[in-house]
Amino acid sequence: MHARYDAAFSQLPAALQAALSPIINDADFHAVITASQVASLKQATGLSDSELAFALLPMAAACSLAPISKFYVGAVARGVSGNLYFGANMEFLGAPMQQTIHAEQCAVTHAWLRGEKALASITVNYTPCGHCRQFMNELNTGTKLAINLPGRQAATLGDYLPDAFGPRDLEIKTLLMDEENHNLSLANADELTLAALDAANRSHAPYSHAYSGVALEAEDGSVYSGRYAENAAFNPSLPPLQAALILMNVSGKDVLRTRRAVLVETEDAVFSQWDATQATLHALGCTQVEQVQI
Repeated sequence: MHARYDAAFSQLPAALQAALSPIINDADFHAVITASQVASLKQATGLSDSELAFALLPMAAACSLAPISKFYVGAVARGVSGNLYFGANMEFLGAPMQQTIHAEQCAVTHAWLRGEKALASITVNYTPCGHCRQFMNELNTGTKLAINLPGRQAATLGDYLPDAFGPRDLEIKTLLMDEENHNLSLANADELTLAALDAANRSHAPYSHAYSGVALEAEDGSVYSGRYAENAAFNPSLPPLQAALILMNVSGKDVLRTRRAVLVETEDAVFSQWDATQATLHALGCTQVEQVQI
């Protein structure tokens, strides 16, 4: 088990500890609990889907990086596949506050990057802020997404975001978590650049068409890529670097030990991710950053 989970795990009910232990102690555990594992946990503990998600919130919050606020937020996204995905807030010393990641954004993006096609619900230990409500409205489940909070009746995103403005108002047909392929290509690229290219091809940018992806190389050589997730309201858009940092962090790697990074983006785009990507990575101690434009 990754040391980050020790304290939270020790506070879980005994039955859940016993059932969760073989899952979380697996070397391949990367903050995802599969549908079959969820079924086993429910059978062993007698918990329902929502009760299990609530019980796992402290484990998700253990993934939080909050050196500025010291405020640790966890989120658990349940995909239509039945898989559960952990998410947590992430803050970066030395980078502008706008570069931080909210727990709901983290869980949603984590699910998306793992190949989930749509979300059924998201469970969080604090009320989603307006920024996150708008971010989640970009999803293909839209305002029907179930939002579960401790001590409150289950509600939908539509309940938390009445009179919502989103992609459907702009007649956007391809929504966040839908399959996308922008058919960008490169010749003679290395593994890290190809990972960033694949992310750019699968990015969600229906308003600007500024497709972009980032790939990070960890200290042990493992690669984590992230895609741009654009929003109808623009500001809640999640840059590709943040998506890659999400995947790296929930996989148990130290984002402060990123060895190398590549940004792939379209050359003729109306804006570039380069300045913010380079500045944030420099704040995290990574100076080997490359931009590739197509």
